[in-house]
Amino acid sequence: MSSRTPAVLVLEDGRSFRGESYGALGRSLGEVVFSTAMTGYQETLTDPSYHRQIVVQTAPQIGNTGWNDEDDESERIWVAGYVVRDPARVPSNWRSVRPLDEELARQGIVGISGVDTRTLTRHIREQGAMRAGIFSGEAVAEIDRLVDEVRQAPEMAGSDLAGDVTTKQPYVVEADGERRFTVAALDLGIKSNTPRMMAARGIEVHVLPLGSTVDDVLAVEPDGVFLSNGPGDPATQDHAVALTREFLSRRVPLFGICFGNQVLGRALGRGTYKMRYGHRGINIPVIDVATGKVAITAQNHGFAVEGTPGERFDSDFGAAQISHYCPNDDTVEGLRCLDVPAFSVQYHPEAAAGPHDAAPLFDQFVELMDGKK
Repeated sequence: MSSRTPAVLVLEDGRSFRGESYGALGRSLGEVVFSTAMTGYQETLTDPSYHRQIVVQTAPQIGNTGWNDEDDESERIWVAGYVVRDPARVPSNWRSVRPLDEELARQGIVGISGVDTRTLTRHIREQGAMRAGIFSGEAVAEIDRLVDEVRQAPEMAGSDLAGDVTTKQPYVVEADGERRFTVAALDLGIKSNTPRMMAARGIEVHVLPLGSTVDDVLAVEPDGVFLSNGPGDPATQDHAVALTREFLSRRVPLFGICFGNQVLGRALGRGTYKMRYGHRGINIPVIDVATGKVAITAQNHGFAVEGTPGERFDSDFGAAQISHYCPNDDTVEGLRCLDVPAFSVQYHPEAAAGPHDAAPLFDQFVELMDGKK
């Protein structure tokens, strides 16, 4: 179990929340956000999209299922810090190999427990996601100095973070069974389950670093291009946008998710903006404009594409449409090009963790590539 060392979460607006250390001791800075997921904390912690964010779990008890060695969505924990209310005293799951707090400490992730996460979440909803820091040990008595330290940290708006999480070297995820298609996946912060979902559909996935050139992508001889999820401000992704525009002009079938949706939006000439507190969880509704069908989705984003539900607009590549939206706040949740073979969604169809409502989007990508062939 974690020690009883005092800890404090300090927000840039001066508000603080005291508790006890959970995981590693020390200090950590980032943007404080909340996730409404009631399960799947291991996948959340290892999602590269959470890079440089301090995640607050709204579910009151965390750690019941411990930590296993199969459910990681990347090679490490990416969150900057972790905030929970009531950590499980003993994990209870047949797949668990160690407690959650032990894994946090092993990877140097500074956390805090015993926090009134309900009050904290309401504060973030009202004031917006903001810079914050978790501090444990003797420093907790120096709140004014800690607030100053938090305010000196970089803001999320304008942060170029995808380069921190992208793969250093290309790698291939083989198709399950017969190979039907080859896809070049631009790694902006890809999760492990995404190539697996494509592999299950007969797709050989070549995961490429963010810095890849057009020639690097063409060398794969792809039937389609995939833009992954990832962290940071999409306005910083000039290279990814330029690559996207190149393949739109070549009419290569293209599918983007989460950060990739924002990259496609910017390639089509749409602006992006920072949301007040974003969408993070595995229970967020999305409406498909074409069918009116509602899907419950997994999401993790603090930026969004400008637009209104169902809006049609012109781009350098022909007509396009806002294809999906969130009924909670009308946030753009998807784009579809009408004259070139490209579409994207703002959520995570690989559902790790999360509901499986959006899994058929991978089938739509297959249909797009099949039609092109």
